[in-house]
Amino acid sequence: MLGGMTDDLRDFNSHLIEEFRANDGRLSGRFENSPILLLTTTGARTGLGHTTPMMYRLDGDRLLVFASNAGAVKPPDWFFNLSANPKVTVEIGEETFEALAVVTEGEERDRLFAETVASYPFFADHQREAGRDIPVVAIERR
Repeated sequence: MLGGMTDDLRDFNSHLIEEFRANDGRLSGRFENSPILLLTTTGARTGLGHTTPMMYRLDGDRLLVFASNAGAVKPPDWFFNLSANPKVTVEIGEETFEALAVVTEGEERDRLFAETVASYPFFADHQREAGRDIPVVAIERR
């Protein structure tokens, strides 16, 4: 395992990124019609760009993403990267834009997480499995 990601997951993500970019943000298979974006963060240690496909939901003008890491005890690498450098690039559909990632806290985080679980109950499972609060990150256009 390198950087918290297995080779299988790295290959899977690479395929999703390739398909996303080749089809104007549309994916097939189990992710067809799912709200997926590509988030590019700057590596906290390396300074290199790292792109990760992930689910999002809208909150007004903001996009929300969730550092669940599928219920792992440790948050995903992208979360550590944006915590060190909150300037990110987002690809959604055919659009690419610069944004600022803000980790929500307290009552706002709890409210946003509860609203998300109402539509996507698996996030509650992820939080229970992880034994930690799943960070909710608000992405705001710059």
